[in-house]
Amino acid sequence: MLLDVAGLSKYYGGLAAVSDLSFSVARGQIFGIAGPNGAGKTTLFDVISGHARASGGSVALEGRSIERLPAHAICQAGIARTFQIPAVFPEQTVFANAVIGAEFGHRPRFISSLWFDPGIAERARAALAFVGLAHRETERAGLLSVFDTKRLMIASALATEPRLMLFDEPVGGLNPTEIRATMGLIRSIRDSGVTIIVIEHVMSALMALSDRVMIMNHGQKLYEGSPKEVAADAEVVRVYLGTESTSVAAKAGARLDPAAIGADDAAAGAA
Repeated sequence: MLLDVAGLSKYYGGLAAVSDLSFSVARGQIFGIAGPNGAGKTTLFDVISGHARASGGSVALEGRSIERLPAHAICQAGIARTFQIPAVFPEQTVFANAVIGAEFGHRPRFISSLWFDPGIAERARAALAFVGLAHRETERAGLLSVFDTKRLMIASALATEPRLMLFDEPVGGLNPTEIRATMGLIRSIRDSGVTIIVIEHVMSALMALSDRVMIMNHGQKLYEGSPKEVAADAEVVRVYLGTESTSVAAKAGARLDPAAIGADDAAAGAA
């Protein structure tokens, strides 16, 4: 296993955003996470990535406990993440955004340096080429579309050369063509050797991507299994998919091809 989460909890006052949650992610896997709004999914990512401190439990990356490390140290240890709302430096160029990931997220900086390592530029350009933005590296990031901003955020994360990437609703707000392209990009990242955990509300996309899926509710694990098992579970349908979501569940169980993603799925992503 690459990542082991055991008994993880995060409290805000008396509210348990994540409560005694345990799961493991195997190396090379795409592990999907879904659940209602407020289920604790993003809080889970915040704790894993060091943006929030766990109230209890443990997070281990290849056997090394990381739950007490700061966010930058966790990134340098090999975990990169993206956010629901694309987070880039809008006044900087596309290339500069990728350079920031390559420079500060790649390894610890024990001594501040005034000289520029050519390897940083190489990693940045390789990441931009991987996501399809090599031809736009001189443009200002704030002028990009939502789709391209998401791709730039992914490139900046890739430039850190992670072992594990956390994607938080990567297809939200995208149209069907962009959803298919993003799914293909995520698969390509996995095929390059990076393990992936993805949170997504567009269930057909999540089920098509994932090797295993965990459904969260009220900060706890409701169910974990293969996409087909999750789609067939009566409690998952009742709590999350809904009794009228038979077509979504059927699509999920069939591990639909990205080409089959349609307008209904895009509408769900926009919502």
